[in-house]
Amino acid sequence: MRAQTIDIQESSGRILCCTIFRPCGKKLLSKGHTISEEDVRLLKTEGMNEVWVTQLEEGEVSEDDAVMTVGKEVGCGCIELRPAPGGRVNLIATEECCVLVDDDLLKQINCTASVVIATLPNLSYAQANQRIATIKSTPFAVPQSQLEAITNILKERGAILQARPIRKPTIGVLYCDPINGERGKMLFEGIVRQRLERYNASSTYALACLEEEEEVARGLHHLVRTKPTMILVASTTAPAGPEDVVGRAIARLGCQIERFLAPVEPGNLLLLAYKNDIPIISAPGCHRSAKPNVVDLLIPPALAKYRISGWEVACLGHGGLLG
Repeated sequence: MRAQTIDIQESSGRILCCTIFRPCGKKLLSKGHTISEEDVRLLKTEGMNEVWVTQLEEGEVSEDDAVMTVGKEVGCGCIELRPAPGGRVNLIATEECCVLVDDDLLKQINCTASVVIATLPNLSYAQANQRIATIKSTPFAVPQSQLEAITNILKERGAILQARPIRKPTIGVLYCDPINGERGKMLFEGIVRQRLERYNASSTYALACLEEEEEVARGLHHLVRTKPTMILVASTTAPAGPEDVVGRAIARLGCQIERFLAPVEPGNLLLLAYKNDIPIISAPGCHRSAKPNVVDLLIPPALAKYRISGWEVACLGHGGLLG
């Protein structure tokens, strides 16, 4: 890239090296702006005869073209690219979604000298029209060779970010208590409703039962038959492991137990299981409070019908101290 001062009449189509301000201090044109014929006339009315611009040299790509090129490879799903001033492009969710991020690939790209990418945390919930990532390049120009290296990595490894849409989820909730199932429902229903409302969701099917293996298994069986997107088990007691009442009931139903214990506080005693593709989430104590806990980390991917693995739960430890 070469910077030079040129006559204002010759500046159309060139890129500004610095921001231009009016005498009163109000911004007129931003650094990195491509000068148009209309801009030339505007600058002349402001009394300017010369302007400081850049010129791309052979083997260079403008910052705006570079970030758009990378943006087309970075994400997939319900995403829209929206250019922003100064060599930046934002990735915007076009509908409610769960944001999935390949952290290792993101780090690899961010170690390059030309482009940096910031995203929402992995497994985040995003609303429609929310910015979920932004891409920024070095000012003015990016070497063509570096841009090709970045895009080749992305084409080989796949997208860094996936916006997985959440579309009309159905949620089953099983309330259980050792004395009376309705007591569990009375204790937790308000908090469960409040938590689900954060994700623009609500309980579609709800049952209450005595916290005994046969009763819990029967309640889960009825909920599974409705084919919900996910099932929450709100129990008043804490399990000792998959061998406790809820765990035994889940196993009795023929579910696959994916993970017990999560490196998240609050929410260490998470029990995650699957009945076919339906996730069943038991997190005792987490339904007593609306404060963020492990359930809030798992609801977005569950609503987006993403099968979170035991390994991914184990990876929640970095940032897992929620309160």
